[in-house]
Formats: sequence, C-alpha cells, structure tokens
Amino acid sequence: MGFKFKNIIRTNLFHSFLYRFIRLYSSTFRIKVENEKEWIDFLYNGGRVLLCAWHQHFFSAIRHFQNYRDFKPSLMISKSTDGELIAGVAERSGWHAVRGSSSKGGKEALRKMVDRLRQYRLAAHVVDGPQGPAGQVKAGVIQLAHAADAVIIPVYTSADRAWYFNSWDNFFIPKPFARVNISFGAMIKFTPTEDPDTFESQRLYLEKIMLPELRKKRRE
Repeated sequence: MGFKFKNIIRTNLFHSFLYRFIRLYSSTFRIKVENEKEWIDFLYNGGRVLLCAWHQHFFSAIRHFQNYRDFKPSLMISKSTDGELIAGVAERSGWHAVRGSSSKGGKEALRKMVDRLRQYRLAAHVVDGPQGPAGQVKAGVIQLAHAADAVIIPVYTSADRAWYFNSWDNFFIPKPFARVNISFGAMIKFTPTEDPDTFESQRLYLEKIMLPELRKKRRE
C-alpha cells in the first residue's frame, strides 16, 4: 500500500491536483503585503534579489509568489519525497525548482542557483531547510548572495489563525479565511569575503535579524 501511494504522489497528475488545491485553498486568505515596492523597483532597475524565508513560513506565501513568475525565478528544493511534491507545485506556480540540499546534491544545486540568479535576477531560498535546525541560517544563502552579487530580502509571513504541525520547525498553515500578512524586510548587501570570521559574522547577522520572526504555536 505504501509503495503504491509513494508512486501516486510522484505523478504529474497528483502534482497538478495538489497545485490546484493549494490555489483554491489559498484564495480564501485575506492577504496583506508590506514593503514590496523597494525591492521590486531595485529588480526592475537591474539588481539581483534573493528572497529568504524560514521553512516554517513558506506555505502562506505560495499564492502571492505566483505574481513573480514573469521573472523566471528559482528556488532550491531538496531531493526528498516531500521536496518532489514542493517542486511540482513550485514549477506550476512559475518557479524553476533546482533540486538539491546541504545533505544531497548541494554543491551542484548551488552552482545552478548562482547561474540562474545571475541570468534572471530573482531567486528564493529557505534559510533553515529542509531539515533544520529551526531558526539557524545555513551558510548556503550567504554563499549564493556573494556569488551572484545579490541583495538579500528577508520574507516573513504570519496568520491570525493557523494550524501548527508537530514538526522540527512547527510549520504552520493558515486556516481558511485567515488574515495573512506577507512582509518584506530591508535590503541587505553583504560584501563578498574569503575570511571565515567575516563570513560567519554575516551569517549570524542575517540570523539575528530573522530569528524574532519565527512563529510560536498559539493556544486556542
């Protein structure tokens, strides 16, 4: 039974169903977007932008992020079974899925991300994914920003009502008709460096900025 289900969720038909379900479900959200114009203007003026979010936050932004499909953006997604589902939805949302993670295929995936970010000028990165630890920014986002000469834009989502999973990051999904807020932080530009201490200080700086935005499960 498990083998059959695993085969089913890998099919294009299932990915299409999941994509349409998420679109329909997300259409019930009452979304408010904050601080988007600055980085959009920067992008239109020739800059390169790397949107960065916690793994916990990404579901809430899926529908809105379809608005960026004309930029041909990219997103690094793990080669796991869960990653295959996410990649199927991402591709149908207009995002190019680059498969790989720190645990499998990371170097090649990072190289492809750099190439696409240089060419198309927009990409996104889940800073603590795919397996955490939660709230710890991994080095790949800094390497990617350096190599592509891109600014980093933190992205945060929140919902007034949501279900929280008992996962490593307390992943949350807004409830139907929830008020969802998508907020973009200020542009961050790091100077490329080969000094390990400076590199680590940049990683910690980004982590310090983003850490207060991790959501905690509310008691209802």
